[in-house]
Amino acid sequence: MTGTKKIYFASDMHFGVPGRDDSATRERKFVQWLDRIAGDAGELFLLGDVFDFWFEYKKVVPKGFVRVLGKLAELSDRGISLHFFTGNHDLWIRDYLTVETGMHLYRSPQVFERHGKRFLIGHGDGLGPGDPGYKFMKSIFVNPVAQWMFRWLHPDAGVALAQYLSRKNKYISGEETPWRGEEEAIIKYCRTYASGERIDFFVFGHRHTPVIYPLDAQGIYVNTGDWLHAYSYAVFDGRDISLHTWE
Repeated sequence: MTGTKKIYFASDMHFGVPGRDDSATRERKFVQWLDRIAGDAGELFLLGDVFDFWFEYKKVVPKGFVRVLGKLAELSDRGISLHFFTGNHDLWIRDYLTVETGMHLYRSPQVFERHGKRFLIGHGDGLGPGDPGYKFMKSIFVNPVAQWMFRWLHPDAGVALAQYLSRKNKYISGEETPWRGEEEAIIKYCRTYASGERIDFFVFGHRHTPVIYPLDAQGIYVNTGDWLHAYSYAVFDGRDISLHTWE
């Protein structure tokens, strides 16, 4: 399929942690990667937790991230279609990124069809059976009343509180555990979904584990990994999907 523009997937950069210097170093690496893919990318899917915390007040957004935001705006201006799925750390994104960078914003998994292949794409948090603690916590975070109340906090206090919870609350920060294959809640979710609708590729983040996991006749599960440790991403070339590491 010579000339076909590639589709790139990446997630879980968690820009902002553990501190400004380390985050800035990872941002520079990510921007270098964005420069690299700009030549052959047709679309870029960012699958959540790009920011370790993000909350949009009416006139205020979190400080920093200018390199990444500027580069994403540049890619959009060059005609590369950008897609952003909110994660459990940046679910309070509203319209700032869509207005400033032209990206499409999604809050739940979505089905896309490209080159005859069907994709189910999302962040991956709270899907499948189990994890009642996190699901309860998320129901509070997405509640419009709770968001309205949080917005009344001064940004200095609100951001500090959210950053503290992001690090200390296990239901927000997540507990990285070894990949468990069929025992993974997301695998059970994918198998259930595939029983009612054909999907070729299930592409998610959240798990911080770069993996391609065949579901036999039910498609292929792909986790893009993260940009905290693995610096990994996925690429669809028009036929197949593959995982890579940015050195």
